[in-house]
Amino acid sequence: MSAHTTEPVVPESAWFKSSYSSGGGGECVEVAATVAGVFVRDSKQANGPVLTVGPEAWAGFVGLVAG
Repeated sequence: MSAHTTEPVVPESAWFKSSYSSGGGGECVEVAATVAGVFVRDSKQANGPVLTVGPEAWAGFVGLVAG
């Protein structure tokens, strides 16, 4: 897992906002999945830090929070 402060390595069109993100709070998360990894960022700070995790780690995380 790592944090990046440079330009994302994925096109802007690849990002999608979580269905749990609302317009009125602080829970605005966007995700972009590629073969290189899964990128997560704060949608309010699109040029801010990007968290990168491997596909297996992301699948494990989603399985834990969805279960």
